[in-house]
Amino acid sequence: MKQLFLSITLFIFIVTSSTAQEEKKSFTNENPHEVLILKKNSHFKKRPKNVILLIGDGMGVAQVFSAVTANRGVLNMTQMPFTGFSQTQSADRYITDSAAGGTALSSGQRTFNGALAVDTDTLSIPTILEISKSKGYATGLVSSSSITHATPASFIAHQPSRGMEEEIAADFIGSDIDIFIGGGRKFFVKRKDGRNLLNELENDKYLVFNSLDDASNINSGKLAILTAENHNEAYPERGEMLPEATEKAINVLKNNKKGFFLMVEGSMIDWGGHDNNTAYVVQETLDFDRAIGKALEFASSNKETLVVITADHETGGMTLNGGDIDKGEVSGRYTTGGHTAVMVPVFAYGAGADKFTGVYKNTDIFKKIKEAFGF
Repeated sequence: MKQLFLSITLFIFIVTSSTAQEEKKSFTNENPHEVLILKKNSHFKKRPKNVILLIGDGMGVAQVFSAVTANRGVLNMTQMPFTGFSQTQSADRYITDSAAGGTALSSGQRTFNGALAVDTDTLSIPTILEISKSKGYATGLVSSSSITHATPASFIAHQPSRGMEEEIAADFIGSDIDIFIGGGRKFFVKRKDGRNLLNELENDKYLVFNSLDDASNINSGKLAILTAENHNEAYPERGEMLPEATEKAINVLKNNKKGFFLMVEGSMIDWGGHDNNTAYVVQETLDFDRAIGKALEFASSNKETLVVITADHETGGMTLNGGDIDKGEVSGRYTTGGHTAVMVPVFAYGAGADKFTGVYKNTDIFKKIKEAFGF
């Protein structure tokens, strides 16, 4: 009898687990968003005054096309006229992590997994954000996760380990970055060393806010907007935080007459891939695409802005084994709960966008942005 009971319990567990897994593999989007219609013959300046780099963490071609399918066949990013592929390996691994992947994009050098804007000898490397700031440009970072997480951190911090988030937060002090928006408030105030970095930011003439709403009437000066204690909620719970934060950052940074550099990360495409959860992946990619729409809207009217979209790596080994574009239905399968080594897409639009076609290393994206700026 005991053996029979155990067998029935095991059968119920297997069926329940299988059902839960099946539910995670499919998604139907009931609310497709409108996309911009980009003019194909727009006359842009040869050299950009502004660069907006948007990174979809964990976003490979399957993630992109899952969102294309869910959005009834079109995205903002798929309207962009210049495309390429980035090879994502790190200095010490065939499969990169987000810290090394972010460092390749931010600094043009490959480093070991886990490292942030340091080389393989742990010496600091200047990032495109820091180079831009040194030349008088405005700078900004936006992330749907903590602002101290690996990808945004790789543009402003120099640490041997991505896990050193209190040290990463301290690297914001003295950076003179004009605006940063994301979670991670606790790393600025609930610290082992007792420092209150928000007070230090205020002493450095930053306006510090706990939400985008609190900062709604402020579009100038230096802003620190920390939207969560740790990470923001996943979409849809966090609402339109990422597109609104992107628009906010642009509105602040465009005040600089010389120009600006802005990095925006859609963090949680990666998290959906780790979870092998198609709904999670698709909703985060769609949210990221709405943020892209804000960047493209500005670039299409500004004529002096370069918009580049890419990823640091692919997550989940995602493939699509079913879908219906007319209905917004998509079904995904996965080969891993980790990252993979496949190339990731690059999309570009605006001034200097033609430089981003072809197949190249992730480090070349930094070099192409630097060349576009004329640095």
